[in-house]
Amino acid sequence: MSKIHVGVLRGGPSSEYEVSLKTGGSILNNLSPDKYHPHDILITKDGLWHMMGVAMEPSNILRQIDVAVNAMHGEYGEDGKVQQLLEAHGTPFTGSKSFPSAMAMNKGISKKFFLKHGLKTPIHVFVHKKDDIEERAIQIFKTFPQPSIVKPATGGSSVGVRVARTLRELKEALYEALGYSSMALVEEFINGREATCGVIDNFRGKKHYPLLPVEIIKPAKSDFFDFDAKYSGQSDEVCPGNFTQEESEQLQRLAMIAHECLGLRHYSRSDFLLTPRRGIYILEVNTLPGLTEESLFPKSLYAVGSSLSNFLDHLISLALEKPGN
Repeated sequence: MSKIHVGVLRGGPSSEYEVSLKTGGSILNNLSPDKYHPHDILITKDGLWHMMGVAMEPSNILRQIDVAVNAMHGEYGEDGKVQQLLEAHGTPFTGSKSFPSAMAMNKGISKKFFLKHGLKTPIHVFVHKKDDIEERAIQIFKTFPQPSIVKPATGGSSVGVRVARTLRELKEALYEALGYSSMALVEEFINGREATCGVIDNFRGKKHYPLLPVEIIKPAKSDFFDFDAKYSGQSDEVCPGNFTQEESEQLQRLAMIAHECLGLRHYSRSDFLLTPRRGIYILEVNTLPGLTEESLFPKSLYAVGSSLSNFLDHLISLALEKPGN
């Protein structure tokens, strides 16, 4: 049987470029050489596509592969843009389609879907780059629960995320977040236990298979699971987490609702906060969770007796399925 030509897309014009390189490298290392002929497709920060170190038009690259494994994160790779390109070329690819990807990436849109489907999410407001930032910061500081957490409205890996306790910190956080996105999200800072839960489609006989929730124990000096904690090994990730059975089941149920309500496919990972009195809050959904050695999704796979290699087999088979099968 001939091998499947798998193109692994990594890099891209995003602040998460380095993380994407690691995710792509991990995928390339875990593709079975007996089944696949891998193609390392690097997209530079300028958006130029390369294969085997040679710059090529995307169309020339895509005609050489049977399926694309999307290992990109953030802008271009996760917001629906590269998905649109792959759809236009008729190239099967892993992960959600273009429109659901764009909705999930936009925290304003995704939060509306969460609330519509009964999921609690922290109180929040949005600030646009065109706004008078100084004036908006004063207004928010006077009327909004403090402290607050400020994030780019699009993006991931906790890039550009800061906790603000003073007016000065709020202004600085807004300017930083707006350096990564045209819109900033200001949320009520909720001090709770952090958790994340993955979902896989059509796995082990279930339409949506929830993985075991991971508990994230952040470093004592950190207010939240920030970029350094994620990728430098400073935090502890416990899988399965130290949750009661009821908490675990609730996290799994909410992760499946989030996955379904946004119309996601193949896999996703939802992030949550658990509080003793106010219940569970959903923060966001990741349509392309990191698959590096330090990433949470592979740890969840191992906890249910699977592996990254087996997961990639499953993911590629989902991408290659004909509609209606």
